[in-house]
Parts: sequence; C-alpha cells; structure tokens
Amino acid sequence: MIRLLKKMHRRGFEPNFFEIGHVDVAIPRLDPSFRGYRIASIADIHLDEWLNARRFDEVIDLINRQQPDLVAIIGDLFSYEVDGLSQQMVASLKKLRPKDASVAVLGNHDHWAGAAAVRQVLEQSDVIDLSNDILTLKKGRATLHVAGVDSVMWRKQRLDSVLKKLPPLGPAILLAHEPDFADISSATGRFSLQISGHSHGGQWIVPGIGPPIRGLYSRKYPLGRYRVGNMTHYTNRGIGTSIIRLRINCPPEITIFTLKPSSSLEVDNKAHR
Repeated sequence: MIRLLKKMHRRGFEPNFFEIGHVDVAIPRLDPSFRGYRIASIADIHLDEWLNARRFDEVIDLINRQQPDLVAIIGDLFSYEVDGLSQQMVASLKKLRPKDASVAVLGNHDHWAGAAAVRQVLEQSDVIDLSNDILTLKKGRATLHVAGVDSVMWRKQRLDSVLKKLPPLGPAILLAHEPDFADISSATGRFSLQISGHSHGGQWIVPGIGPPIRGLYSRKYPLGRYRVGNMTHYTNRGIGTSIIRLRINCPPEITIFTLKPSSSLEVDNKAHR
C-alpha cells in the first residue's frame, strides 16, 4: 500500500487505488418502489491536501459510472481554508450526475475552514445542504426521507430540530459526519441507516486489530458496517487524507448503498468491525 501511494504521488490518478464498496441495506417499511435505490457516498475530501482537483474529478467520474440515484457527501470537503479552492470545488461538484440529487452535511474541518463559505460552495454546486435538515424523496405516494445533522464536534448538531421536521410516515436515513453519533441517533428509533465519515478509517489499519489511531467521535465505530440498536450504521473510510498524507491497508473508499425492503422484525446479521 505504501508503494502504491508513492506511485499515486508520482503518476497521478489510478482508479484501482480507490475501493468501490457495495453495501446492501434492508430498510424496514421501505416501499417496494424504492427497491434497488442506490446511494453513492463519499466523505473527507480535504481538497488540495493529497486529493487535488484533478484527482477529485476522476473520483467523480468513478461515482457517475455507478449511476447512483443519490450522491451523499458526508462532510470535510475542505481542511483549513476555502479561499482559493472554492471554484475548483464548485467545478468538480457540478459534474456529479445522480438521478435525483446530491446532498451533503458539514464536517468539523468545514467549520474550521469557514462554514458560511462552505455552504455557499454547496449552493453554487447545486448540492443540497442537509445539515440539520431533511430531504423527502417521493415515488408516487411512497416516501423516503434523507436527513442530516451538522458537525457534532462543533456542537452544531440539532437532532431535535431534524426529528420535528421528519414526517411520521416513511423510513429515514441519517447523514452524520462523526460516526459515534450513532449511539444517539439509533436511540430515537427513527433511522434505519446512518452514514458517517470523519475517521478516514484510521488511515492505518493493522490486520487483525484495526486502526490503532481513533480520533474523537470515531472511537467506537471507526470503519465499516455495524449494528447499533435496530439501526444499520456505516463509516466510510473517506477519499482524502488529513495532516499525514499516507494510508496503510486503508484505501480510499466510495460506498454504494443499495436499499431493499425489510420487515421491521428482520435483523441484519452482517454487522462487523
């Protein structure tokens, strides 16, 4: 992996460096009209660190090839500044081609960089900001709600506000940058799936042990799929790097979630750490 990353620095973009993970998720009370609904998720872009604009354009091409219904960006589009990078980000994000919409929530680095500027980038890119908000998808009379919370690390999350906005009928999915928020969101009983990022998968993974470095709000659920209460939770490894531009046994990830109906009593036994 170290050799591959060095080659990436030397040669530029190589599609095989990015892992496209396919995850099937059973959603209780999902209307059959949403069977096979595909959500492409990325997190932790950190534009202009290891992932420059050219590489990001290639990642977007990989996403578009998957023909997703929805694209979900789970925070940390930037690292420490937006000025000088905003137009590059807008130009890249506008190339996304989901069937329905592109949505995003902000991460902790987006607040360090300047939340107002990041939200302006999302607006200019036709990406819906779901920080403490919801989007209701409809197929005939059937609905599927996609909700989001703002950064937990910055104490900007307003789950109470999100719950007030959620209609009583229709399954709901939550986007939350910090994965350990799953303990709180699952306790509400309102969400079938939470998608997170933040951890970068630890960037270094020790076989048989996992990531030795686990940051704040990603200590319990650092990467992959879990079962938290009655909710499926997934932590994306991210597509960029931060501070240390190195990944070991932890390739950057694009996750494609495929939804299927499930009875409320079905238990998903595929959870793993």
